[in-house]
Amino acid sequence: MSYIDLTYKPGKTDVICQYYMEPAEGESVNKTCEAIAGESSIGTWTDISTMKPEIAERLKPSVFQIDEIPDNAVQGKGASRIKIAYPMDLFEAGNMPEILSSIAGNIFGMKCLDNLRLEDIEFPEDIVRSFKGPKFGIKGIRRLLQVKERPLVGTIVKPKVGLSADEHAKVAYESWIGGCDIVKDDENLTNQVFNRFDDRIVKTLRMRDKAEDETGERKIYMPNITAETNEMIRRAEFVKKYGCEYIMVDIVTVGFSALQTIRDQDFNLVIHAHRAMHGAITRNPRHGMSMLVLAQLTRLIGADQLHIGTVVGKMEGKEEEVTKIRDDITGELYGIESTFPVCSGGLHPGLFEDLIGIMGKDIIIQCGGGIHGHPDGTKAGATAARQAVDAAMKGTGLEEYAEDHEELKKALDKWGM
Repeated sequence: MSYIDLTYKPGKTDVICQYYMEPAEGESVNKTCEAIAGESSIGTWTDISTMKPEIAERLKPSVFQIDEIPDNAVQGKGASRIKIAYPMDLFEAGNMPEILSSIAGNIFGMKCLDNLRLEDIEFPEDIVRSFKGPKFGIKGIRRLLQVKERPLVGTIVKPKVGLSADEHAKVAYESWIGGCDIVKDDENLTNQVFNRFDDRIVKTLRMRDKAEDETGERKIYMPNITAETNEMIRRAEFVKKYGCEYIMVDIVTVGFSALQTIRDQDFNLVIHAHRAMHGAITRNPRHGMSMLVLAQLTRLIGADQLHIGTVVGKMEGKEEEVTKIRDDITGELYGIESTFPVCSGGLHPGLFEDLIGIMGKDIIIQCGGGIHGHPDGTKAGATAARQAVDAAMKGTGLEEYAEDHEELKKALDKWGM
């Protein structure tokens, strides 16, 4: 039984996966394609008597496109980009672990290939609608913060860990009154002995309320609830009890099923998705899974916000890749809500003009060191960040705007453009 059918036209109910693959030495492109398609669906390593014709007819996937890549110093001989259409009945709707166990499971460990990377997925409407998707999306978050047009400005409390609950709340307060819309925990701050979760939530939300009263603006705190799933549920219930509108989850380390559990609880809380550990899966351009796929799955399951890269910051990610991710998580997808793109990692006010020029206004800009490292401290750093956004939205150059805005000028003097 062959899985290769270059005449096959994918149907509306197919799941379409694009892979980059490199056959192992001595293996042909076609043989490797057959192995990938079979192992990810109904096949195994040999002919079997239990393979009924009706099973093959109903569930056999089709490799319908094979584009070999010319040999070069980086990619191995036979490197190809292939597309496989899988019948929807192969999968359990609403079950992302099962779906990934097929299209991103055993196939990565087969001896017949040296490298394999899942680059893109197109899901049919019935599978998309089996997941809840984001509850709020860009429009809902903008309504919540009462900010209609400009990028949202946020910070991550620094240092990552080590501050007490009182110190954490103080840093958050200074960030908010300086001009930040959002303050969030870092990815590795949860419930350490020096900063207990419950204590931090109560004290930081108290400072949020104070900042709202003083500024007349909505202010948001994103507490990191990452933990074992039942504990995450408890923490989400706790933050909601104390009037918090957000939760943050390290989605790769907790797993897609845990994220789905949190989304399906329907806490009516905005879910901020941090991608800590994604590089272990996405960094190698010849193996693993692309950040695009990770973003697609995150939107489907229901995160309202997701870190996608910065192009101009410290994190890996080229402009073409990051803008493609932005477009995928904000574009039309059978009516489900968008996911708000978050740009974070090595950002400072001197980069905002370029960042907004590349990514547009529907982004959340988050600075850690780029706010707390300001020569005059956190409050001034937050003010400089907000001034940089205002300059970009007005079409005024940063250097020109800095002439009348001392905080921005000092940020540019320290970090440059």
